[in-house]
Amino acid sequence: MLKPTGKVVGIIKRNWRPFCGMLNVSQIKESTRHLFTPADRRIPRIRIETRQASTLAGQRIMVAIDGWPKHSRYPNGHFVRSLGSAGDKETETEVLLLEHDVPHQAFSQAVLSFLPKMPWTITPEDMVKREDLRQLTVCSVDPPGCTDIDDALHCRELDNGNFEVGVHIADVSHFIRPGNALDKEAANRGTTVYLCGRRIDMVPELLSSNLCSLRSNVERMAFSCIWEMNHNAEILKTRFTKSVINSKASLTYAEAQMRIDDTSMNDDITKSLRGLNKLAKILKRRRIENGALTLSSLEVRFHIDSETHDPIDLQTKELMETNSMVEEFMLLANISVAQKIYDEFSECALLRKHPAPPPSNYDILIKAAKSKGLEIHTDSAKALADSLDVAKVDGFSYFNTLLRILATRCMMQAVYFCSGMDSDFHHYGLASSIYTHFTSPIRRYSDIIVHRLLAVAIGADSTYPDLMDKHKQSALCNNLNYRHKMAQYAQRASVAFHTQLFFKNRGILNEEGFILFVRKNAIIVLIPKFGLEGTVFFDGKGKTGVNLRFDEEVPSLTVEQHTFHMFDKVNVTISLDDSNIQHQKIRMALLEPVIPGVSVPAPEVEPQPKKPKLDR
Repeated sequence: MLKPTGKVVGIIKRNWRPFCGMLNVSQIKESTRHLFTPADRRIPRIRIETRQASTLAGQRIMVAIDGWPKHSRYPNGHFVRSLGSAGDKETETEVLLLEHDVPHQAFSQAVLSFLPKMPWTITPEDMVKREDLRQLTVCSVDPPGCTDIDDALHCRELDNGNFEVGVHIADVSHFIRPGNALDKEAANRGTTVYLCGRRIDMVPELLSSNLCSLRSNVERMAFSCIWEMNHNAEILKTRFTKSVINSKASLTYAEAQMRIDDTSMNDDITKSLRGLNKLAKILKRRRIENGALTLSSLEVRFHIDSETHDPIDLQTKELMETNSMVEEFMLLANISVAQKIYDEFSECALLRKHPAPPPSNYDILIKAAKSKGLEIHTDSAKALADSLDVAKVDGFSYFNTLLRILATRCMMQAVYFCSGMDSDFHHYGLASSIYTHFTSPIRRYSDIIVHRLLAVAIGADSTYPDLMDKHKQSALCNNLNYRHKMAQYAQRASVAFHTQLFFKNRGILNEEGFILFVRKNAIIVLIPKFGLEGTVFFDGKGKTGVNLRFDEEVPSLTVEQHTFHMFDKVNVTISLDDSNIQHQKIRMALLEPVIPGVSVPAPEVEPQPKKPKLDR
């Protein structure tokens, strides 16, 4: 098969940025020339001159490239600054933020000058174009400890027997006006970045955790999307309005679930939650019937020690009915708003699409299912969703989750785009013909633009030139897509670093896992207990190497006499290899099945000290 090929004929502009890494101090005494090893393995080592090498040893430092002489093996650069001791939590967090280009400096005075003066209250002028919804039984449902509450909900029965359902979203665009320093900073940051134990806000804390956060028992400005629905969750009417609300409760998913399940509770908040939950189940069922995908990814939650801030426990997140309840109404609001802003502004609506994967992406999924005698159909999202639903193996309840995790890996990335610059709007994963982001303006800049478009569409705010310029909207979408991707990578790097910290003082653990992929000389193993993925390598080289046979078609890997297939259960040892402080790794080795000369002996398990019982 012919592949398009090309060659580099010139470099117009070098994309050099300062790199984080560590100094390899020269062995030559008194030498001022040293090599620097970047944290990013794709970057070559850099030669720098410095007289403070002995001080910089063991530090994470930043180095910038100055040039790369034609005949030199390495580029030349110079020392910029030290970031702190390698392995230190603050230093490593700084490195991962810099390496993923996450803007995280403190907000400047110019930005802060556009914040409202405290004490702040809602004025009669604010009420002119707003609906007063303070009497409604509105409440929010979020993860524990959430302070940037974007959304709240209400549901009540109308006199005609139908339901009125409202999604109320923080009115951030009221406080952030187009083109000022605060707006430019939020547009550049693009998103809030959630690391383990740290949050990098898109907007200053006064807005994110206070004036915009829809906390309970305080008056807050909102942008509301209100539907009239029948008992079959069919939308009869939709309206959008700027509003003022007073949330009656800020609940966690678990608290909301407890209220719904407790038959002795019949207060207004609980009745509202039960109505929402009933309708959400119908909406979800209908969405899935239309071909929306239910995929799976392993999210882990660290329990952080309040004093040392080290991770002391690690578990995969549990999802409840109430998670799904909130999600259904957020999806519905996003779809309703997308349709409205596109109807009004067909050329400059900011939308979100999810492209269908090319068929070849599914090869691995189809082969994996086939190895268990199952067939996966991928000609449409609906066909995929249906075949995932029935893909079950007797006596192996976790199989379906593994298959969905694998299906997630086949997907494309969802992206923001401007409606006037594209013709394919389809969101593959949600099986929706149009979609946008409206429900999280505290933490996503895309939603602020969508709020502005919607406000103009309903006559609640005035427009401005950049909002109606499809080329500017398109350039903004490019930055948002880049920032979202980098935030995702930074979040993963933070989880990886905290996972290393977690395993640091635990010696060698022995855990059960499943094979997600087989490679030519390795198996990739998933440990469900920790949501951890690692690679077990087999040395097939040299005289002492083991006999390896890889079959790409099945796919399988035969090591000596044992054949590994995807989804096989294995036992592995997990330990932290910190021999290279800059590139610490979680190492996995095979325990079972026992293959002579390959498997490692079981580690001796030290008795764990008993945990003190919490004072309940």
